[in-house]
Amino acid sequence: MKEIRIVQLTAIESTMNTMLYALNKGILKEGYSLTALYSPSETSDEIVRDRDINVVNVEIERKIAPISNIRCIYKIYKELKKIKPHIVHVHTPIAAVLGRIAAKLAKVPIIIYTAHGFYFHENMSPLTYKLFYNIEKFMGKYFTDFLFTQSLEDYETAIKGKFKPKDKILAIGNGVDGRNKFNIENIQEQDIKNLRSEFNIGEKDKVVTFIGRLVEEKGILDLLKAFEKIERDDIKLLIVGRLEKGERDTKTFEALKKYYNKKNIIFTGRREDINNILYITDIFCLPSYREGMPRSIIEAMVMECAVIASDIRGCREEVVQDNTGYLIKVNSPEFIKEKIELLCEDEEMLNAMKKQGRARALQLYNEEKVVQKQLEVYKVLLKSKVLGG
Repeated sequence: MKEIRIVQLTAIESTMNTMLYALNKGILKEGYSLTALYSPSETSDEIVRDRDINVVNVEIERKIAPISNIRCIYKIYKELKKIKPHIVHVHTPIAAVLGRIAAKLAKVPIIIYTAHGFYFHENMSPLTYKLFYNIEKFMGKYFTDFLFTQSLEDYETAIKGKFKPKDKILAIGNGVDGRNKFNIENIQEQDIKNLRSEFNIGEKDKVVTFIGRLVEEKGILDLLKAFEKIERDDIKLLIVGRLEKGERDTKTFEALKKYYNKKNIIFTGRREDINNILYITDIFCLPSYREGMPRSIIEAMVMECAVIASDIRGCREEVVQDNTGYLIKVNSPEFIKEKIELLCEDEEMLNAMKKQGRARALQLYNEEKVVQKQLEVYKVLLKSKVLGG
């Protein structure tokens, strides 16, 4: 049988090791050869290498910088000419544009783009929105063979805007492993005791958690401003994440430093034990300005956390207002504070939202189904464009 070579292309390693972990496993299980192409990382590539994945590093900036972007396209092009992939599957906004141009130049037979959230969004100025909308549309029409969207809103936008014919666009949703890693029944009691001890969190404390990149568009500063005004000593805030190499927003990272020594605010850095952190969490907060279909909210719901999130694309598909949590206006620290205090004061409502969130996540967000949808599209495209028949 002909060897099928697939390249997964992202800006950073953490995307490969989290959001694409299950898909990569599925690709290998199908017997395909897989190469992961992303920017060099300050951390080890060990997790990727352990999965029999070939690793290629190319510096991919996460901002529009014409000269370095052109250099990057050329470097990706050269790597693709060596690999000779049958499929290049791109992710994350800037990397997806550069990767698709390089793949087209390298005459890759199949180019697939997953929009984890189109870069344009409702909170942009009309002019900026139009610019990025047209870039996405142009790239979809001329540099993409198949478009996956995670959110239904993005799917409808792509259909309405005729980014591709309808049969070349599929809303795949998002999902997590609710049977194994994100299963409350699999949590080890000693791990939880150790975690509480590490962060000095008592059994009766209420825990609010943020997980994500430490950049302005994730609403991290809004959350910190809100939490500063909360006077209760039994409410703790965990900030899980870091500034990734090549990140555009270094200004916010500097602004965060004033909160490092604030009482009850704990910066954990990057963590691998997200399931344990969510197990001790009561309220998960994602006051983001732009999302696709946030996996972090699904992880939080399946681990029985109430959710406070921005009323934006993706978040409003996942969170049911007044049932699994609250949807709030973007850039509104006062509403974040109000909802945190409300949930911490009403134990019955908090517990109900936790249970309802888990039930919803288990019912709707199955990672295996999301992976299977993508592999089926791979097979159809390979049959028509590579294998014949």
